[in-house]
Amino acid sequence: MKQVCIVGAGTAGLCSARRVLENKMSPTIYEQTDEIGGTWVYTDRTGTDDYGLDIHSSMYQGLRTNLPKEVMGYPDYQIQASDISYVPSEIVRNFLEQFTHKYQLKDCIKFLHYVVNIIPKRDKWQVIVNDLKKQRIKFELYDYVMVCNGHYHTPLYPTIKGANTYKGYQLHSHDYKNSYRFKDETVLIIGAGPSGMDLCHEISKVAKRVTLSHHLPETLKTLFRFNVDQKPDVKYMDERRVYFMDGSKDEYSIIFYCTGYKYAFPFLSTDCGIHVDDNYVQPLYKHCININYPSMAFIGIPYYVCAAQMCDLQARFCMKFWTGQKTLPSKHEMLTDTNQQMNERFARGYKKRQAHMMGEEQGFYYTDLAETADIEDIKPVMTLLHNESSRRFMDDLLHFRDDIFRIVDDKHFIKIN
Repeated sequence: MKQVCIVGAGTAGLCSARRVLENKMSPTIYEQTDEIGGTWVYTDRTGTDDYGLDIHSSMYQGLRTNLPKEVMGYPDYQIQASDISYVPSEIVRNFLEQFTHKYQLKDCIKFLHYVVNIIPKRDKWQVIVNDLKKQRIKFELYDYVMVCNGHYHTPLYPTIKGANTYKGYQLHSHDYKNSYRFKDETVLIIGAGPSGMDLCHEISKVAKRVTLSHHLPETLKTLFRFNVDQKPDVKYMDERRVYFMDGSKDEYSIIFYCTGYKYAFPFLSTDCGIHVDDNYVQPLYKHCININYPSMAFIGIPYYVCAAQMCDLQARFCMKFWTGQKTLPSKHEMLTDTNQQMNERFARGYKKRQAHMMGEEQGFYYTDLAETADIEDIKPVMTLLHNESSRRFMDDLLHFRDDIFRIVDDKHFIKIN
């Protein structure tokens, strides 16, 4: 029986294990915490855990999903727990635990096991793991590796001249737990992605005033609270002031970075042939399979997607080739396909750091995977509803979570309020 190493027991790792099992292979999930759920597991702690490892989850108190639950389940296992569409994070975590129970995945998980290094060894993978409870290093061999460690755990900071001299408090959204720290403060939020928008609204309820700095081409349509203003990118800082690209300047007691995360795989040896350049993970066939070593796959790299649906699709994609039902193209053919697709994206204006961003184009990616591997595609309604939700988020941040959706069929949804 072929042995498959899976890194992480979150959304990607769990559905990968399920697909490995149904293809008569043996999965082992290594999870560095003692719980199922990955980034959906809340902890009050910041910094490091009891074992000196960086806290993985970026979850904060009171979080409700910024996508409707109707698109957040797996293709054949949906989130049923609530009449509302935008649910508290606990609902998603409970859903993942129910999924684990239904497909009997618990026995596959080794909790409190930290993957130290993964190294190619001839036609196998040597996986070096630290059993954290016993503080014992183990050396294991696997036929395949599925990297499912997510990409919301290693903060990405922008390079801003003078940021290291600024005397005020600086914080990344990864370490945000609640808004108490911002009470009566003057706050500069850098970044207007989903977290920046959401947390700007939360922080503005308690802060004296908030500035949202971003480089979106247009002023956001969302009507923020009276104490929020918008500024372009930061040009530079000194000890006390922040200087913006429009020539204005201001003083803040807290600078809050909502600038996203780095793709980070500290456990991969350089021999794995994977490198990350400005958040572009290379070389991956279809954003998924390691072209240098096709027995390694990365599940969940693309973003602005129906994550659970896509992770399941990618896992099924891998299984089709790893079980020999289909044959992967040659290394040259995979590189040519990848370079052609990426050059087309860059020609349309995507930056390198947006190499894995899907958004409105996600449906084309799903169909490409499905047609390449001859597997069932994600239902078109999922892409349509995801894109509708994303537009509503940008246009009406304060009320979009009041929307309630229902799936009608594979191609249609309705809003019932």
